[in-house]
Amino acid sequence: MKRSLIAAAVLAITTTGAFAHATLEKGETAQGAGYKAVLRIGHGCSGEATLKVRVQIPEGVIAVKPMPKAGWTLETVKGPYEKEYEYFGSKLTEGVRELVWTGELLDEHYDEFVFSARITDTFAVGAMVYFPTVQECANGAERWIEIPAEGQDPHDLEGPAPGVKVIEAGHSH
Repeated sequence: MKRSLIAAAVLAITTTGAFAHATLEKGETAQGAGYKAVLRIGHGCSGEATLKVRVQIPEGVIAVKPMPKAGWTLETVKGPYEKEYEYFGSKLTEGVRELVWTGELLDEHYDEFVFSARITDTFAVGAMVYFPTVQECANGAERWIEIPAEGQDPHDLEGPAPGVKVIEAGHSH
């Protein structure tokens, strides 16, 4: 485990283009299953430190629990869901809609922001689930909020939202 973390850190330092956007470490998750989201922030805003990371939780993603980060304050913004979801025998009608970490991440550093969630079966197999993310800095922001249109390559977008592909349960790669 430690070796893979070191390898990931080395990769983050040695690859600039791949880490220019906010990205999710794991690119796919099983339909109706739990998902550990590791959101990677690879740089600040035009050389400035990142002071806040906001992640919007889309409809159909439930039971969200963020991991606290040492040195950062954590806020969860809760609200109603558009529909009711079954979750381990109970009915959920509201939950976390946004996560907000506030702290300081220097431009020359890289960090990860982690949360767990359940990707409900309202997402079809093959669908992408996007988590619009905004990095706030002292004099600006990086807005990773663009969701590609059907058939559009997310790499063509200036500020693509981090996304994860839904795969069939029991088929992890």
